Amino acid sequence: MRIIAGDFRGRALAPVGKGDAGAHLRPTTDRVRESLFNVLNHTDVIPGARVLDLFAGTGALGLEALSRGADHATFVDDGRVSLGLIRKNVGICRAGESCSIVRRDATRLGANPDAPYDLIFLDPPYGKALGEKALKQAVAGGWIADEALIVWEENAPMSPPGGFELHDTRRYGDTSITLMWRSVSA
Repeated sequence: MRIIAGDFRGRALAPVGKGDAGAHLRPTTDRVRESLFNVLNHTDVIPGARVLDLFAGTGALGLEALSRGADHATFVDDGRVSLGLIRKNVGICRAGESCSIVRRDATRLGANPDAPYDLIFLDPPYGKALGEKALKQAVAGGWIADEALIVWEENAPMSPPGGFELHDTRRYGDTSITLMWRSVSA
């Protein structure tokens, strides 16, 4: 795995090794990330964005956004292996000043202690309905800004819940990416 483009372009991220089967650690491949960010470049949401990376895993999605001009990324995960990988990858990219790492179950976020986020990466373990729970908690806790873009990675296209509007759906092998905007009236 590596950062595809931007300030950190070409930096090899920490190897996942055996990963964490219990936590369903499944990093987004370079090919899927590259395709996803090609789509995101057309939304103009990345420059200056505050990024929330839920079920962050390795942190690759949030770091790719930082590399391409986002201002800040917050990584949320509760897996020991994942948290170690995120810390290593933030160090590899020398992005510590632009990042925060929150050790927490993404389905139990609680109240946001800071400003809401403009770009949310939601990459839960596939097929367990954890994305729906995490998104609901993020809305309830004030983590998601009005008109924020949610990038939801699952094994099937996801239907936007109330308060969100579908923007696009893409399929990459066994990975489906659903992009949705938070409605202003949400």
